[in-house]
Amino acid sequence: MENNVQPTVNDLIKRRHEELDELNKKGVETFAYSFDVNSNSEIIKNTFIDGTELNVSIAGRIMAIRRMGKASFAHLQDDKGRIQIYLKKDEIGDSYDAFKLMDIGDIIGVEGFVFRTKTGEISVHTRQLKLLSKSLQPLPIAKEVTDEQGNKVIFDQFADKELRYRRRYVDLIVNPEIKDVFIKRSKIISSLRNYLDSKSYLEVETPILQPLYGGAAARPFVTHHNTLDTELYLRIADELYLKRLIVGGFNGVYEISKDFRNEGMDKSHNPEFTMLELYVPYKDYNWMMELVENMFEHVCKNVFNTLTFNIDGNEINFKAPWKRLSMIEAIEQKTGVNVLKCSIDELKSSAKKFGIEIASIHTRAKFIDELFSATVEPELIQPTFVIDYPLELSPLAKKHRSKEGVVERFEGYVFGREICNAFSELNDPIDQRKRFEDQVKMKEEGDEEAHQIDEDFIRALEFGMPPTAGLGVGIDRLVMLLTNQPSIRDVIFFPQMKPEVKS
Repeated sequence: MENNVQPTVNDLIKRRHEELDELNKKGVETFAYSFDVNSNSEIIKNTFIDGTELNVSIAGRIMAIRRMGKASFAHLQDDKGRIQIYLKKDEIGDSYDAFKLMDIGDIIGVEGFVFRTKTGEISVHTRQLKLLSKSLQPLPIAKEVTDEQGNKVIFDQFADKELRYRRRYVDLIVNPEIKDVFIKRSKIISSLRNYLDSKSYLEVETPILQPLYGGAAARPFVTHHNTLDTELYLRIADELYLKRLIVGGFNGVYEISKDFRNEGMDKSHNPEFTMLELYVPYKDYNWMMELVENMFEHVCKNVFNTLTFNIDGNEINFKAPWKRLSMIEAIEQKTGVNVLKCSIDELKSSAKKFGIEIASIHTRAKFIDELFSATVEPELIQPTFVIDYPLELSPLAKKHRSKEGVVERFEGYVFGREICNAFSELNDPIDQRKRFEDQVKMKEEGDEEAHQIDEDFIRALEFGMPPTAGLGVGIDRLVMLLTNQPSIRDVIFFPQMKPEVKS
């Protein structure tokens, strides 16, 4: 190959397979069974004191190599960061010859002592080296150079968003800073769970495969059970099963679960997503607003040690109390239309005025929802509870105790995004049946997301459900906010993607 011709990916893969063959011929174990590790890069850098003896055994992935004949330096990356290692042929013998056949991306184990180089870098002087896994695919390692003006320029960076989502394992290797987002996600979920456990609410599990879907306005995924020869649905929400447990006598239940909705994908929607749902008897939506404020404060302080977040240049403060805003009044203020009193033709006219595509909208509820999304939602930057929704938008919520045409419901918005939804739950089985029947009519009018009639759920209500407050929190959107990520795909390890086109 000409010196000025860059090797292709296939050339690099071929070379790695040749190295693998050569290592096997030398009797080097290329895919080890185990390695005893007693330290990591972070501990070494935080605890090493010059002049002391510190022997360590570490393992990680080679991320850089600098060969100098009979000695070499390399950078090893473990789950806590990177650390330099030093290898000398006179000291490790045959292992050094094997190291010549190792590449960036290979996983190795090193035993040695810690020292500081002449340039001041804490490093590990290798006494024993073991190959743990030979990497047969080249890593897309970013390179950094400094131009004539002294500016740092990065090239060959693994920056293609779609490729990063498809190959998250590579993304995590070469962009280790994104691991912090997912560590924060785990801590957020743990903090939510700890808060609810401290209130003595019981974490439960409900069915993912359901004979009827319900609890939200969404289209389901459909599957078939061969033995029963019946259609089943992946749940779109946990609500109706959790409320059955309230009927059964539990004093507060919650579930952190995967839900599935057969809908489009964008920056805030993924067909598979994570929800927290909570139901507490003898409470209402006013009480639930206070719980949400307190729970979010707990999470922010516990995970981030602050209530203030900078999100795209906006300083967001989660300090309670949050602003309360009537949905009806907010839409009227923006459009001049009172959605409770106007006709469907007036709703259509208003929707057109604000650039809403109306061809696929067939019901009052959908027009109201779209008007709100277009005119009010983008301006809800600080934490805000939008309260008292029109009846037709909320078939599972109790009618407002003092206002006609609305229900006791709120949604929490931050930075123009909905992050939670809550009701004073409807516990009147007669009213619930009528609401379900109205939903069936909406479905017949073209609303594919309308509810079905769940006879067993109505029967459960007929046994008596106490007054109950219910809450749903979108975990993915909450993580997006608190970690300042622009897309839901940035907070899900393996988001749904379009089928990969084979080249």
